[in-house]
Amino acid sequence: MNEMNDYREMDARFYMQAFGRNLKLVKGAGSRVWDADGNEYIDCVAGIAVCSTGHCHPLVVNAICEQAHRLIHCSNLYYVPGQAECAKKLVEITGMAKAFFVNSGAEANEAAIKLARIATGRKKFVAFENGFHGRTMGSLAVTHKPAIREPFEPLEPGCSFVPYGDLDALARVIGDDTAGVLIEPIQGEAGVIFPPEGFLAGVRELCDRHGALLIADEVQTGMGRTGSWLALQQADVAADIVSLAKGIASGFPMGAIVAREGLEFKRGEHGSTFAGGPLACAAALATIDVIEGLLPSIPEKARRFAAALADHDPRVRGLMIGITVGDDCPKVQEKCLSQGVLVNCAAHGNLRLVPPLTITDDEIDRVAGVINGALG
Repeated sequence: MNEMNDYREMDARFYMQAFGRNLKLVKGAGSRVWDADGNEYIDCVAGIAVCSTGHCHPLVVNAICEQAHRLIHCSNLYYVPGQAECAKKLVEITGMAKAFFVNSGAEANEAAIKLARIATGRKKFVAFENGFHGRTMGSLAVTHKPAIREPFEPLEPGCSFVPYGDLDALARVIGDDTAGVLIEPIQGEAGVIFPPEGFLAGVRELCDRHGALLIADEVQTGMGRTGSWLALQQADVAADIVSLAKGIASGFPMGAIVAREGLEFKRGEHGSTFAGGPLACAAALATIDVIEGLLPSIPEKARRFAAALADHDPRVRGLMIGITVGDDCPKVQEKCLSQGVLVNCAAHGNLRLVPPLTITDDEIDRVAGVINGALG
């Protein structure tokens, strides 16, 4: 039995089998990763939009290592090194007023739900069909996919789901008892689905009309992924609360919410032992510095991907790319894997690419060539 089979056997015996996987990655650098057999891949999954600065960016690695030599953890009973600086940076780049740190995207959406309920005194929410906001009990309650939500019902908070892009449907269910409307500016798990023109502004107007909070889930679209710090900034729409995670710390587990003036937790209303710890803040500050330097290059990289994949009608917003493939999507994914390119299938047969923001022109050309070949 070879080493990989030994590893699969150990994993199957000791780890709950909640994931389907067949590759063991052992090393990464930039947009490249290597598996246990030494095979090299261009990684257009990037931990599902997590490794925004590429794998093991030296500035991020150095920031983590330097902080680890000083202090790894101290809890939020005390002022945490780097936490105020990181909050200040997030507030500046998003245009919001206050930040609060958590450990993941699901926790960010949980925090947003709690803040909306305590700020409005209301209990009901509206979210969108095919939206994804997490797998914890609260975030799952506002996640549409029946296969992952229904086995755990009944769930709180109460949530109504309406079609993405349908303002009339939203207008029928939103009311003066609605605490918040959760929306992805681009639906990621659904397959990189864009909203219709004017839809986000229309959601904002309906929230204002009924006193509901607009909660933008930018876990996947945020931190420069679409070519601006927030995808909402391109639509010139302001949210009341924004949830962030994934690309915020280059792979170190971290999430955050940022909220407008007048929205914040008071003492004792929320908390977390690990959230916004010294290592997470060091990683996030270094990540933000790197992304600031990368942002000007993202529109051109997006155009390069769009031109190279034009035969397949790609949906491209920055370095967030979807291609509708249909039932053959898993086969296309496997073909790309065999040619040294990692992509993944999101919902409804949509191929999704969310590569590191550091991906080079040569790597873009190589990825596009492999995908074009795999799509025939």
